[in-house]
Amino acid sequence: MLIDITPVNTAIQTKFDSYSSAVKQQLECLRALILAIAAEHALGDVEETLKWGEASYSVKGGSPIRIDWKAKEPSVLKVFFHCQTRLVATFREIYRDEFVYEGNRAVVIPLHTDFQQVPLRHCLSLALRYQSLKHLPLLGA
Repeated sequence: MLIDITPVNTAIQTKFDSYSSAVKQQLECLRALILAIAAEHALGDVEETLKWGEASYSVKGGSPIRIDWKAKEPSVLKVFFHCQTRLVATFREIYRDEFVYEGNRAVVIPLHTDFQQVPLRHCLSLALRYQSLKHLPLLGA
């Protein structure tokens, strides 16, 4: 399935365009993955906005996901989750060695990661469906 990876939100497009081509490409791949997961689970429209200077994606019934790259840590991307959810704690439990975590709010991913080779898809899926899973042990994972 071919997915348009041009951000709808012009502020996000401008943000992505300000990065190197490698960073931009990876952020666009992450965006495409989020949109694909939302479509696969028929989660409805994905709201795409810029929050706290980061690209933010949310669906009704889910928990927002933010993605970004920071110049002070140029070799990684970060995927941010709402810190008052059980998302990162759950990821840490089931994917203890697959990721580096930043507190209870982010998964830190090496810049040149092949997203198809890490369990990030599952983490994103849990976040996008969070409201229906939050009562389950380990979010139903």
